[in-house]
Amino acid sequence: MENLIFSLNATMPIFLLMVLGYIFEKIGLINEAAAKWMNKFVFKLALPMLLFRDLALQDFKNSWDGKFVLFCILVTILSIACISIVSLIFIKDKGERGEFIQGSYRSSAALLGIAFVNNIYGSASTGIAPLMVLGSVPLYNIFAVIILTVTADDNGKSSVNKKVLIKDTLFGIITNPIILGIVIGMCWSLIEIPIPKVLDSITAQISALATPLGLMSMGATFDIKKASKNIKPALIASFVKLFLLVAIFMPIAVGMGFVGEQIIAILVMLGSATTISCYIMAKSMGHEGTLSSSIIMITTLGCGFSLTFWLFILKSIGVI
Repeated sequence: MENLIFSLNATMPIFLLMVLGYIFEKIGLINEAAAKWMNKFVFKLALPMLLFRDLALQDFKNSWDGKFVLFCILVTILSIACISIVSLIFIKDKGERGEFIQGSYRSSAALLGIAFVNNIYGSASTGIAPLMVLGSVPLYNIFAVIILTVTADDNGKSSVNKKVLIKDTLFGIITNPIILGIVIGMCWSLIEIPIPKVLDSITAQISALATPLGLMSMGATFDIKKASKNIKPALIASFVKLFLLVAIFMPIAVGMGFVGEQIIAILVMLGSATTISCYIMAKSMGHEGTLSSSIIMITTLGCGFSLTFWLFILKSIGVI
């Protein structure tokens, strides 16, 4: 019972914030424009600032964990490879296959990773979540570009346009605010520059908005009708996202000696809800987008329960 209460305390506040976002949208407190603004604000400012603070305030020279980062990189690559093979069995339509693969591996790693680690460990956090983001998020984006390009229908678009789109997307990865926040935070820590009190106060207050705004905007964009379309491949992708990847790779992580914040960060990387950017990228690269939307909706609804289940198991065996 103690382990169950621990798990519920870690997941329910996060899940309830998404529920509140859904309720606020239904009663008119948050409309579509407001949800888009919240997403944009969190992605471009609040979340990068939170990641910056998490690293800038750490002793990065001593907190760097090369083994952990390498594990995140290798597991991300292996996950994508395994899902691509599975997609050949279950998904016959070429366009849907690209959306299925992307939706099955791309987690809301940055937002939920920080939220879960901070919710469980609070001020005792040692900057592990940003290291997980560093090891996984750039690969998420790079492979998404490749997969969606290979599986997209031409629809009359020239190869020149695709090359421009790929170039713009890769540039977007390099200038990604989340990645920039991590890099600047790492450099700040390595150079050991003290953060002025005024700057510390401002960044702390803006950073505090990242989790509640981000989670409520996810809830506000939830659409049950969209989730009901393409239900079979969406359910398979959601099962892979919330359960299968964790079942395969978590025992390896535990066997390698990862514990505490490391395990929580790995759990979020493997088994959290599919990121909303999957739908945006799929639409921009010539895909229909309905399957991506369905996967996002189902995993967003389901992750509150699946993460509670996994936290209960991990707490029971004593690794967190």
